[in-house]
Amino acid sequence: MTNPQWVGDDIDLTRPSVSRMYDYYLGGFHNFGPDREMAEKAIAGWPELPQIMRANRAFLRRGVTYLIDQGVRQFLDIGSGIPTVGNVHEVAQELAPDAKIVYVDTDPVAVAHSKQLLEGNTGAAALSGDFTRPAELLQEVQQLGLLDPQKPTAVLLNALLHFVPDEAKPAELIAHYRDWSATGSYLMISHATHELHPTEQTEGFKQLYRNATSQMRFRGRDEVATFFEGYDLVEPGIELLTRWRPDEASSTQDAERFPGWAGVGRKP
Repeated sequence: MTNPQWVGDDIDLTRPSVSRMYDYYLGGFHNFGPDREMAEKAIAGWPELPQIMRANRAFLRRGVTYLIDQGVRQFLDIGSGIPTVGNVHEVAQELAPDAKIVYVDTDPVAVAHSKQLLEGNTGAAALSGDFTRPAELLQEVQQLGLLDPQKPTAVLLNALLHFVPDEAKPAELIAHYRDWSATGSYLMISHATHELHPTEQTEGFKQLYRNATSQMRFRGRDEVATFFEGYDLVEPGIELLTRWRPDEASSTQDAERFPGWAGVGRKP
């Protein structure tokens, strides 16, 4: 396989990437043969996957809109993936042109394309970083100079934590980002759950992702709630993706078909 010029020859595109598969589910074009092949296998076992991913993207839009309404102007989007249509900077800067956004991902293709997309946008940047190494990641953010840690910042962990194993102690990792951020900052999470569909479907999906760059760890609502320790959950608390503050563009019909928990918390 010959890599596109903007990707670079040192990046392995033969192994499926969860970021590029997510792009494929959303109908994007920043994915490659191995990504599409594995995504199609996943869809064969769970035909509603593309709709679930779109429900997650719609939650992102509503969540960022809510945060802008609360006066937040800084966003740290970790595990941002490929910045396809409807990403954070598009939503935030349309409502508040002075909003600042830093995208972070471990996938070199996601970072390379993000940088290309954000050229000329002085209020947004992308960097390579690992959520499980908060000290290093936050140092990179600090050096970038775009976000002021003395001002409220929204840390976005959308569709990320179900790729973080228990052994990595995700709640403790989140605490690093909470302690770094100022009073009045926010945490926004969406997370896949096993609670609303058959066990065999969950196991089949986990098995499939063992061949990808990251494995999946489904969690229940109570487990997701523990990630908000030190934050005050805003209404309606932790809800199904489509039921979290639905707007006129949303539908809550058959919400259980989209098995993901969503929530936003404020650091008091």
